[in-house]
Amino acid sequence: MADFKEDAAVLVEAIGGRENVAAVTHCATRMRFALEDPGKADVERIESLPSVKGTFTQAGQFQVIIGNQVSEFYQAFEAVSGLEGTSKDQVKDQAKGNQSAFQRALSFMAEVFAPIIPAFIVGGLILGFRNLLSGIPLDMLDGQTLVEASTFWAGLDDFLWLPSEAIFHFLPVGITWSVVKKMGGTQILGIILGITLVSGQLLNAYDAPAAILNGEVPVWDFGFFTLDKIGYQGQVLPALFAGLTLGYLERFFRKHVPEYLSMILVPFLALFPSIILAHTVLGPVGWRIGTWIGSIVYAGLTSGLSWLFGAVFGALYAPLVVTGLHHMSNAVDAQLIADYQGTGLWPMIALSNIAQGSAVLAVWWMTRHDEEESQVTIPAAISAYLGVTEPALFGINLKYMYPLVAGMIGSSLAGLLSTATKVTANSIGIGGLPGFLVIQVPSMAWFFLAMLIALVVPFALTILFKKTGFLVKDSSGQKVSAKQDASEQASQAAPTSAKAEASKERVASVANGKAKAITEVADEVFSQKMMGDGFAVEPTDGRVVSPITGQVTSVFPTKHAIGLETDSGVEVLIHMGLDTVDLEGEPFTIKVQVGNPVDIGTELAEMDLEDIRAAGKGTDIVVVFTEADQYDQLDFDFDQADQAGQGLGYIVKK
Repeated sequence: MADFKEDAAVLVEAIGGRENVAAVTHCATRMRFALEDPGKADVERIESLPSVKGTFTQAGQFQVIIGNQVSEFYQAFEAVSGLEGTSKDQVKDQAKGNQSAFQRALSFMAEVFAPIIPAFIVGGLILGFRNLLSGIPLDMLDGQTLVEASTFWAGLDDFLWLPSEAIFHFLPVGITWSVVKKMGGTQILGIILGITLVSGQLLNAYDAPAAILNGEVPVWDFGFFTLDKIGYQGQVLPALFAGLTLGYLERFFRKHVPEYLSMILVPFLALFPSIILAHTVLGPVGWRIGTWIGSIVYAGLTSGLSWLFGAVFGALYAPLVVTGLHHMSNAVDAQLIADYQGTGLWPMIALSNIAQGSAVLAVWWMTRHDEEESQVTIPAAISAYLGVTEPALFGINLKYMYPLVAGMIGSSLAGLLSTATKVTANSIGIGGLPGFLVIQVPSMAWFFLAMLIALVVPFALTILFKKTGFLVKDSSGQKVSAKQDASEQASQAAPTSAKAEASKERVASVANGKAKAITEVADEVFSQKMMGDGFAVEPTDGRVVSPITGQVTSVFPTKHAIGLETDSGVEVLIHMGLDTVDLEGEPFTIKVQVGNPVDIGTELAEMDLEDIRAAGKGTDIVVVFTEADQYDQLDFDFDQADQAGQGLGYIVKK
């Protein structure tokens, strides 16, 4: 076993001393700290340690990437520091002290909306298709739409209203469920509370303004007072406030009601007051606040200065992704859709994704002869074009800075055009290039032109900035001259030796589903190869198998990670899902034990993908070859394997 005492002792000093550690724990790959003063951590010194592969801060936690030997490192850290580890929940609670109230609120909102986003995407695609059916007159049909000319298409259009209504009109049900689930409450109570906000007994929220104006609002008559029967279909804040109330009331009564009465009293005492408050205070107040927020954003999107709003939002969206503040846009989009039957905000988000992808594509073009660099740039560009920008931002654009700025400028110009021409989307959709699928028909041509700007301008500016040396820095932050950079690009990797060819070991896919490069994983610890190189699979089912022939070396207590070792001694980490350590093993069933031999295709574990998605976590299975000094080369073909145990490539042992 490696001796980590020296590195652990340095880490104690570099992190600000033991007195700066409020709590510490570890997961399968990293040390997780809640620090009293994060500013005391000497990041440069920490990252210079041989045992450390990188650091980053997330949700108030300072995380130090060690790799699959983190358990041994953790033991050494405890021994030299005198600190005892705490639970992950305690670290998370302590880490909240490093976040402002605003940051905690943003984190909460992000986790509430994450499970609902797939419904938004499906709903947006359905609405977009219905717009094509009913909104485009066709010359071949004498100027009629498909709905007007065909009974079949009219029937299909009418039928598709069913899922559209379920997604958008009944949105409060999804929000109250997600809020209560996030707060650890009884989920069925959250669903029931949501239904009471959209019941058929109530006046539809979309008809409420006219009914109020005409004095035609139905009421519950209690004799000495009345209560308006107004629903909150499509509303965000009324559902959010009601769900928070239910969650807090359930927490309160579970603490104060005797356990033998808890099953009877707690659901009633939590749910019934929440329903009353939702229809008397929370609903009206939430509606008014939501309308106010929506009207401000809508004014920015439609006023005479809409071009300026679009330019600023387009430029700043990518930096917002880096900080995590971009999650607030989901709630604003939902409010705009409810109030104005469309959103002008989301198209700019899709355009920003495209712009950052184009900046990475330009970096690839300038370094296309560097095979190692291409392994990062190509997947990052593709990922951004499909709406996931984290690999592009953290892996390339932030690292070099000038591509980030080029992307921001292109996104700003595209956003300017988008708002100036009132481009509107039916809903949140798939980001990046597929974004046009949810754009409303009258806006489609302008959106395509904005897409062209987002494609061309960042690409051209990235190359221009590189050629002129504007903002060009290397990965260490030093200014690089064009001449120096050209000489570095001219170097080529040595060809694979005959010895390496003879020492290949076969590697297979770890699950059924699409295999992809590790740089496409939406977690910078993996995508930046802080722990090592490898690949990932987007699983279509929960079965996880061994990608190599060897043995099981470790099974992490929270069951989300398994360590393997190939017959030739290469260490492999199987990480099931992204940030799933927080789930404490619930979605995982382990099928092997430490010491078991495994062949390619041996079943290792079973994942409950629905539970993982419901928790707002990614389901990617990441396979990492953790120690680069154990192998010379990884050689994968991601197009040749989509089944568990199917050959994916080779690893060349040193």
